[in-house]
Amino acid sequence: MASPAAACPDIVFTCENGHHYSLCPIAVSAAGEIVTASLYSSSHGATHVRLVPMGVGYRYAGRGIWLDGFRENALINFGKHSQIACTITRP
Repeated sequence: MASPAAACPDIVFTCENGHHYSLCPIAVSAAGEIVTASLYSSSHGATHVRLVPMGVGYRYAGRGIWLDGFRENALINFGKHSQIACTITRP
């Protein structure tokens, strides 16, 4: 079985918990923004997430998970009480 980061190697979040989460684009806007994607994690499989408009930074939200970020820094939230700091890494 391939690792979650191998599922979509272009956008990988390397997190403080030692795990890697990949964001695989499904739909991209004409401006190049990822509008919908699959967020792959080792313990949760793939979750469909959608871009939520923000004033600064970005948020991708799906069922029971959301990702808040600004540039290469992000926080992945698994529900209300589990938050993990991450950075985007490029292979």
